[in-house]
Amino acid sequence: MGVSKEQVEASLTSKLKPVHLEVIDISGGCGASFEVEVVSEQFEGKRLLERHRMVNAALEEEMKEIHALSIKKAQTPHQWKPSPDSATQTKDA
Repeated sequence: MGVSKEQVEASLTSKLKPVHLEVIDISGGCGASFEVEVVSEQFEGKRLLERHRMVNAALEEEMKEIHALSIKKAQTPHQWKPSPDSATQTKDA
């Protein structure tokens, strides 16, 4: 069946408490491939590999049905520089 964009967003939001989250279904709607950008304070002091592992762990159940996950950004709030058009997608911490 696949995973919905909303399921991915809900899992990442509940586990990583992001200040910015963008999830894009790049599978054409079947829920098998996603691109994500995650900005979270939980990434502070972690190397990139550790951050990616945290994202994968947050999506442990969803990954059983997701074919491909592209983590475009896994940054701390300090590192993140929002673009003007992403302001509408920013969530309060």
